[in-house]
Amino acid sequence: MPRNPVQFQKGMSDADFDRLYGTESQCRDALFGWRWPEGFICPVCGASKHSAIGTRALYQCSACRTQTSLIAGTIFHSTKLPLKTWFRAIYHMTQSKGGISSLELARRLGVTQNTAWKISHKLMQVMHEREGNKKLTGRVEMDDAYIGGKRKGKRGRGSAGKVPFVEAVETTDDGKPHRMKLFPVPGFTSQAISQTASELLTGECRVFTDGLHCFTAITDQGFTHIPLLTSGNKPVQDSTFKWVNTVLGNVKCALVGTYRAISAKHVPRYLSSFAYRFNRRFSLPDMFARLAYVALRTPPMPYRLLKLAEDGA
Repeated sequence: MPRNPVQFQKGMSDADFDRLYGTESQCRDALFGWRWPEGFICPVCGASKHSAIGTRALYQCSACRTQTSLIAGTIFHSTKLPLKTWFRAIYHMTQSKGGISSLELARRLGVTQNTAWKISHKLMQVMHEREGNKKLTGRVEMDDAYIGGKRKGKRGRGSAGKVPFVEAVETTDDGKPHRMKLFPVPGFTSQAISQTASELLTGECRVFTDGLHCFTAITDQGFTHIPLLTSGNKPVQDSTFKWVNTVLGNVKCALVGTYRAISAKHVPRYLSSFAYRFNRRFSLPDMFARLAYVALRTPPMPYRLLKLAEDGA
């Protein structure tokens, strides 16, 4: 049986990382190139002529005299950590399929668990905001799912303490998974599904779901809904739902195996981080630079907002 080229790609090794970003100066040079590909641009007046204030690591615009730093106004804003520490965190969070817990990240970075938590959640916020701009089109498999809750007691729909979310997988014409979205919902109601469809889908979508009644609201947004009535274990075995069930199993295994337990209010970030890696799985080595590039274009997220629930933020 031939190997899956996506699954067995090399990715970025530790040696590659140390060669490219092993020093603080290499990290600064890389960030400068990603933030200002055409050279320095003043954030106030847009002028390019500037001077560097080496003792304070600042750049001063020659036109308006505004001083700015390389990380001002980005997700790295006001950090006291070396850029090399941030780069190493990005490396671990992009090159591991199932993510990495804050405790394990703390051990690898040599920082406290609380610091590692802040780093990981800021980077997951970058993934979350980036994924929010992407929508699915064409053939889409969709299903309802839950995460969290008590290990004992009622399972599935109606169980206490679980966070409901919609999983949608876009497939190619030859039946291969292309992209996916994981979207928390307040509940599986017609109103919630109608709103979710407008957030997740675009273009001429053909959405395949099981017989759950709330999914009929997909047509409210002008998309084609194809319900398939199933019972028992047939949804898992049915080829129509092959990829939505396969991906859902991978998500739950990764979340439970890596994090063990997660706070319900932070579920959107965890789900988005998994979707971010899945949707960029075709080029594992490039994922590092892509996340760093987007992080420079994501506004600051202070700790007081980071620890709030998604709705509160």
